[in-house]
Parts: sequence; C-alpha cells; structure tokens
Amino acid sequence: MRNAPTILHLDMDAFFASAEQASKPSLRGKAVIVGGLGPRGVVATCSYEARVFGVHSAMPMAQARRLAPNAAYLVPRFGFYRSISEQVMGLLRDLSPLVEPLSLDEAFVDLEAGGAAWDEASARLAGVKLRADIRAVTGLTGSVGLAASKMLAKIASEQAKPDGLVVIEPGSERALLGPMSVRTLPGVGPATGDHLRRAGITTVDEIAEAGEDELVRLLGNAHGHALYAMALARDDRPVVAERETKSVSVEDTYDVDIHDRVRVGLEVQRLADRCVRRLRGAGLSGRTIVLKVRRYDFSTLTRSETLRGPTDDPGVVREAAARLLESVDTTGGVRLLGVGVSGLADYTQEDLFAQAAGERAESEVEEPVAGEPVEVQPAPVERRWPAGHDVRHGEYGHGWVQGSGLGRVTVRFETPDSEPGRVRTFRVDDPELGPADPLPLVPRRPEGPEEPEVREEPAVPAVQVSSVPASLPKSRSGSEGGGATSRP
Repeated sequence: MRNAPTILHLDMDAFFASAEQASKPSLRGKAVIVGGLGPRGVVATCSYEARVFGVHSAMPMAQARRLAPNAAYLVPRFGFYRSISEQVMGLLRDLSPLVEPLSLDEAFVDLEAGGAAWDEASARLAGVKLRADIRAVTGLTGSVGLAASKMLAKIASEQAKPDGLVVIEPGSERALLGPMSVRTLPGVGPATGDHLRRAGITTVDEIAEAGEDELVRLLGNAHGHALYAMALARDDRPVVAERETKSVSVEDTYDVDIHDRVRVGLEVQRLADRCVRRLRGAGLSGRTIVLKVRRYDFSTLTRSETLRGPTDDPGVVREAAARLLESVDTTGGVRLLGVGVSGLADYTQEDLFAQAAGERAESEVEEPVAGEPVEVQPAPVERRWPAGHDVRHGEYGHGWVQGSGLGRVTVRFETPDSEPGRVRTFRVDDPELGPADPLPLVPRRPEGPEEPEVREEPAVPAVQVSSVPASLPKSRSGSEGGGATSRP
C-alpha cells in the first residue's frame, strides 16, 4: 500500500434530493424524498432534513410517508441527474486519468497517477480545489475523503459528510479502524455482520484479535482472508478506470400486477424502444436481446436471444423481445418487466434487420388484402404529470409539477435562480401546458466560468478523522446511485 494519502473518494451529498432542492427554491431547507411514488415504490434518496425523521434510502415509500407525511415526494429525473454527474466526472478526469465511478454521484480518483498530488499537503489542496470547482460548476456540494487506500478513502468521505473533507494520515489507520463496527469494512453486509456478531465479533479490533484462521473458518477462504487484511488496514486494490459497458437495459416495476397479456406485450415493446434509445445515445449496438420477467410470486425469469451480429434497430429489438415473451407464462400476473441488450459493439451490421425479423421486411411492403381487418391505432394516452418534473406554460413560464389527479395538475412556477414561486392548477389537457427540459442549476457564462477561489475551509480543520466533531452528521453506508435501490 502506498504511503501518501493520494487516493481520493468523492461522494456527492444526498445527490438526487440536493439537485431537486437546488432546482426548486421552495424546497430548500425542507424535507425532500425522491423515489417511486407508487405502493411498491422505495426511497432512492432523501435530503438531510428528511433523515431527521428516520427516512433513508431503500426504505419502502409507504413507510417514509408515515415517518415524514409533510415532506415533498418527487419522481426521479435521471436524465437531469446524469447531466450533473457528467459535469462532476469531467472535473475528476481533469485531475487524473484513473477515475473509477461507482455510481452517478460517487467515484475514486488516483491523484498520484495524474500528477495532481504526491504527498499529504498536495492531496489536501487537490481535494479543497475539487470541492470548490464542484460547487462553482454544479451549485451542489460533495464530501471528499483522502487516504492511502480505497477502503480508507471511502471511510474518510463518510466521516466528512455533509460537505466536508477529511484526510487520514498514514500510520493512523489501525487506531482509527479499531473501534469501528465490522459493518464499516467493504463486503460486510447485514448477513455477514450478524454471522460475526453471533461469534462475538462486533468491532474491527475484534476481527484482528480473532485471527485469520478463525475468520476463514467462519466466512470461508476468500472472504476470511480479505476481511482480515482489511481489519489490519491492508487494501491494495488499485483505482481502475471506467470499465467498458457490458450491457444496456431498462426495466419497470408496476404498482399493480399486470394480468392482461396484450398489456404485457405493449409494455415489452415500450421497454424495447427505451432500451434502444439508451443504446443509441451511448453510440453502441448489441447482439444479445434479454427479456426479464418478475411474476406475481416474485419468481424472476430471464430469456435471451443472440443475433448473428450487433444491431441498434428498434424493430429488431422489439421483435426479438416479443419472441422471448412467447415462451414465458404470465397468466398469474407480472410485477416487473425489463428489456436489455448485451454483447455490445460500437458498430451496426446493416443487414441484420432482415435476418432478425425473418420475412418482416417483405411483409411490410405488401398491399393490404381487401376484406382483411385493418389494424386500428390506439387512442392517444392521457398525458402524465410526474411529481417534480419540469413543465412550461405559455403564459406563466417554467415550473414543476407538485401533483396531479382527478383531471387536474398543480404547478409551482419557479426557476433555480428565482424566489419561491406561486402555485397554480390547470386541467391535465391544458393546451398551454407541456413538458420542459430541466434548467441548469448554475447559469452558464458565455465565456466560461472564472477560476474559483481555492481556500481551505475552517469547517474541517484537522487532517485526521478523529478530529472531526462528534456532532457532525454521518451518512449511512453507500450513496445515491441510479435507481430506487441506491444508497443514501
């Protein structure tokens, strides 16, 4: 393990919820909960104001509503969060070529590999400047941990939350880790933690005292050796640059089980189209189409079909997914559907359309036979107004949806740089009202942002974790990643 604390771990603070508060002046300083709002929804992220009530990520949304009935409940805007994440990751890549993203809001950086730091002083300066740059570019805050290993850097960023920076000095690691819970170490989840607790092991010091042989006996060879090494602050895992994408997929969980086979088929087609849009957005194509079905009894089935070459054609993916669905029994009801594409490549074999779709290309150009029924296009679906999403009104301008129902939609008209705005209610089919793109949190300057002032903030004056005030709020393990099961 290296000696200098040049491994940096960045974790954005309550990322989804903080982005929503920055976007919506009326929600600043208030409890905000982001996630699936249906009966089966879970919390993706909540603001620090909501955590006071006991709400945390991955909690069932129904439980969150009982704990914080007056909080603002919003549907995630993943495209918006992704755009902010790209700005943050760009700042990290300016520091080093070795950036290992863990989620939209969390990443490791090897500062030494990029020449951004070589000792404690330079690492601290790099961390301070990064936090200032993130605030200047995105308007949001992130917590930074610096240490000689990935494990310790992540522990340091947890101690730094919210909106802080902590450096773990080489030589202080064992004393720091000793009294911590075993759950602090990577790979120790609830099941492993309970298993160790039953053996009388609850702290990292007790792992070291138990010895390597005992841990191997309790947890198996690979896990036992790895956990013992981490208890001794040994972590030689390198920062690995962003790995190549293995697959692209989308899925939806439904509030009420779907029993209608026609509806199931239509949902699969819709998911296939969404998957292709994401595939094309990444400039990729793929050979293997994957269908995922979770049935009423929670049994999950996956079916796949591999084509002769890669494709990004929506017709090919739709038809392959439909063929896969034919082999799945959905009569008892479906609670989740997903469509994915793997075997990715950065090119498309142009003639795959005909080979994957059989003779569909020929049948499409055939004239309809007289007397045969003509397919009737379904009636347009009523517009949906997800809570928290952006809208624009012809008269009142930009706003966001506070709620909808009974043929009405309530909108608060405000922007990131305005005062808290007024609320107005419209019919859901009001012709003046329509979806809008999110506004940037920080106004873009025509000549680019000025270099932010770099100075060390007095809020985190010490270089060791032990010097952080005991009253500093600590985050729960993990961070917001990209979905309803992400961490806080």
